[in-house]
Amino acid sequence: MRFKTTLLDRPKHSELVSCVGWMSPDEVFSCGDDHKLLCWNLLSNETVVVSEFPANTFPLELHWLPKTSLHKTKGTADVFLLTAADGKFYIVGSNGRVEKVVDGHRGAVLAGRWSHDGAGLVTAGEDGLVKIWSRSGMLRSTLAQASTPVYGAAWSPDSDAVLYTAGTSIIIKPLTPNSKPIQWKGHDGVILKVAWNPNTGLILSGGEDTRYRVWDSYGRQLYSSTLHHHPITSLAWSPDGQVFAVGSFNTLRLCDKAGWCHSLEKPSTGSIFNLAWSGDGTQVAGACGNGHVILAHVIENHLEWKNYEATVTSRTSIALRDVTNEAWEKLELRDRIIKLSLSHGYMVIVTSSQGYIYSTRNWNTPFIFELKESNVSLIVQAERHFLLVDGGSVFVYSYDGRVLCSPRWPGMRTDVLNGHTVSLSNDTLAIRDKTDEKLVHLFDASTGKGLNDGKPWSHKLEIVQVALDQVGTPNDRRMAIVDRNRDLLLLALQRVGAMGRAVKLGGMVQSLCWNDGANMLAALQDAKFTVWFYPAVVFVDRDLLPLTTTEKDAAEFGKNAAVDRFLDTQITVRRSDGSLVTTSVSPYPALLHNYVTTKHFDDAVRLARFVKEDTVWACLAAMATAHRELGTAEVSYSAIDAADKVHNIHHIQEIPVKEARMAEMALMAGHVGDAEVLLVQSGLIFRAVMLNLTTYNFERALQLAVKHRTHVDTVVAFRQRYLARFNKAETSKLFTQYQKQVEVDWDKINEKIEMEYQKEREKPTTSASQNFTDS
Repeated sequence: MRFKTTLLDRPKHSELVSCVGWMSPDEVFSCGDDHKLLCWNLLSNETVVVSEFPANTFPLELHWLPKTSLHKTKGTADVFLLTAADGKFYIVGSNGRVEKVVDGHRGAVLAGRWSHDGAGLVTAGEDGLVKIWSRSGMLRSTLAQASTPVYGAAWSPDSDAVLYTAGTSIIIKPLTPNSKPIQWKGHDGVILKVAWNPNTGLILSGGEDTRYRVWDSYGRQLYSSTLHHHPITSLAWSPDGQVFAVGSFNTLRLCDKAGWCHSLEKPSTGSIFNLAWSGDGTQVAGACGNGHVILAHVIENHLEWKNYEATVTSRTSIALRDVTNEAWEKLELRDRIIKLSLSHGYMVIVTSSQGYIYSTRNWNTPFIFELKESNVSLIVQAERHFLLVDGGSVFVYSYDGRVLCSPRWPGMRTDVLNGHTVSLSNDTLAIRDKTDEKLVHLFDASTGKGLNDGKPWSHKLEIVQVALDQVGTPNDRRMAIVDRNRDLLLLALQRVGAMGRAVKLGGMVQSLCWNDGANMLAALQDAKFTVWFYPAVVFVDRDLLPLTTTEKDAAEFGKNAAVDRFLDTQITVRRSDGSLVTTSVSPYPALLHNYVTTKHFDDAVRLARFVKEDTVWACLAAMATAHRELGTAEVSYSAIDAADKVHNIHHIQEIPVKEARMAEMALMAGHVGDAEVLLVQSGLIFRAVMLNLTTYNFERALQLAVKHRTHVDTVVAFRQRYLARFNKAETSKLFTQYQKQVEVDWDKINEKIEMEYQKEREKPTTSASQNFTDS
């Protein structure tokens, strides 16, 4: 990935250019010390003078009102905020007409930014004041006062705090009164520019010490650049937060969000005082000290999937390569390429007007579909369909270009959706809520209808990442989440009814990725690299979790690495310096997954006997238990010397009633509540009562017995025997009441229990030794 820069032979401005901004992906506005406001049309290559400002107005910063706010207020014209050296800021329309002039500061207004929702704006000045203004330019509050000029300011992702500079320090000040600010030393010299990305929450700063640095929202330094030859005079995040641009004297860099540099350009521009990204994240405009406006387009974006490589070679062309036979293809498109994604046998390309869907089996005839707003910011692919975030809407498309659904939710914000907060599988779509980061909205991917009766799933902590597994039926769908504490949890999704409880898999997780062909999960945990070959084992038999997991030292990946892909048995990890490191795992668990998915348990057993590894046997034991394959489970548990589980399976096989066997399997997996529900729904009240007695849940056992008017004396007798064993007196009022009402006669109780078991044996049912996969 690199910049392809464009610079005219002669500058259109006669003086220094101080600020630039994009009104649309094809129109750039610029302003400078010659007092002219120019509009650059990239389609016609024309530059027109929109208006001229008074001779005493020297603009410093230009920021367009965010597009997301325009959707909320119909009829609102495109306007931008312009700050100037005379202490005023201007709200100017796209036609150049000044709609509002406000005396904001004593001395120059050095920074001015609209909030992300467009409801207000912040200005910072030479007088050291940071002020909050309404949308119409009315002063709301003076947020802070510094002893030095404030050169940079930025809004937090939720627009509830402002970041600003004070000399060598960076300060985050919440808008709520009497709240304590966060402050840290950012640079050794005066900080000239800051930026805060709403998508990733990362902070960027650059200063006179000739370095740029990346921070998280707590002030922890994630990256510090090497020394440059000149101060960092400009920087800007791309809208999706994956890359950023840095400007200095005759220098323009394209960098990854981790900080490392993709490309370095040395144009003859003088100092680049301001940088701005287009809304589609493909172009950058820079305001240059010699009167030029530099335009840079991102090219050579490189994608890989299995044996295919795709590289964007120019604004409208893509080079394809099949590494197995060295076959080359070149795709020429009509319009500028904005986004592309390659996965699951399809390549989705989005241009400025249309979308193209290519199959890896046929590169000649793509499916073409029209875009709703031509402002695509995210593509997420699954095996059967893909998701587009286009402007203010989310769409799920089939691979023949049809819109399947367009899910919506309360407080919907599409500008902050990214690959960590959106996950798509063949049947489910998961999106983390931005207004409340503890919530995850779950939808049916085909219809857009909300799961869990339309209610979002809630976690006790803020969620950082969501990821759905990709293989299996909708009833077997699992969602992995990473919360603010960096704990990894697994949730079994329910298509009907309320969701269950998330179960913890691990802690200190930096990055994770599901395998595309089997439900295996890879993650970087602190100083370890971990692969869970069957994560759903936590819902079946948690004792098998260590046996179904492999770990290795993550020292070779370095600090702040991320799992990039998990295809077949190959895992690709991107290190913090941008390099890719590949590691592999055993191929046998993936083969086991395929056999179990297709119900070929005999083949799975043969594979396990051939491999003779405890990991494979443990995975097979858990999978067989989950699929109610008792014979396979017995063989697998025997192979790993789990005698207690084998004994339990023998006991389950001897139960004559299928529903009771299913309940015992659920109990074996630790799901006591599910087992009880199954027994009660099947009319096996005695079994449900005994289930609670064997798990020492006496209160629930008595409630069931009283409700169904059976075996009350049995429950009271077991309770008395339990208390007598420990020499304890009865403290429950409920049991005290029924002890007076029933007579405990163990002979009669044992006779009743035997009669219940005799009834079960006389019921017409399938053979207990059969595998009951129909459950």
